[in-house]
Amino acid sequence: MPPSHPAPPTRPRPAPAAWIRSAGSWVRSAPGTYIWLTVLFVTTVIVHQMSPAFEEDFLRQRSTNIHELSRNPVRVLISSAFWIDGGTWLPYAALYTVFHAPAERRLGTLRWLTVAATAHVLATLVSEGVLAWAIQHGHAPETAVNTLDVGVSYALAGIVAVLTYYVARPWRYVYLFAVLVIYGAPLVTGATFTDVGHFTAALIGLACYPLTRTAHKTNPRPEQ
Repeated sequence: MPPSHPAPPTRPRPAPAAWIRSAGSWVRSAPGTYIWLTVLFVTTVIVHQMSPAFEEDFLRQRSTNIHELSRNPVRVLISSAFWIDGGTWLPYAALYTVFHAPAERRLGTLRWLTVAATAHVLATLVSEGVLAWAIQHGHAPETAVNTLDVGVSYALAGIVAVLTYYVARPWRYVYLFAVLVIYGAPLVTGATFTDVGHFTAALIGLACYPLTRTAHKTNPRPEQ
């Protein structure tokens, strides 16, 4: 009778506690991302308790439209980044985890916040400036000065773009091409002021290359 061979050892499956520790470690490595995401969760819950009419008026007062920017630009530039215009929170949780968290881990919280805030503020001012020009020249109605414009998409576009520098060659060029197509194609197919804002934010993210040159102490330098 041939000798029997012992069965190969089975690899133990990670215990739920290990998954929880890994998730906690990931969240702690990008505190700014998940604090921001938590605030968005709270404000989204608040918005969902409002009637449609009250919600529109409430968000319009926190909107970076021309009317509100002319009255209190600092207040609306800050407040608009903490509210979502309708929709659900879960897609933002996914996008923040895929883009914001890796960017914060590589750049460090301060430089990550610098990129996000710069993209949010400058893209807002550029897009609203374009809209003001369109109104002045009769290409948009006067009522557009009160357009509802809240959300975090300009900051996200800037972060998506700055991550280009952390993608290894040759995939970096594929990633860059995808970024330019995603944010640039709407400018060709019928641009709105928000399309201008998203493309501007992406360009701002790409312009933040100098911030990627100093490696965060716990993360690698960008790919050369």
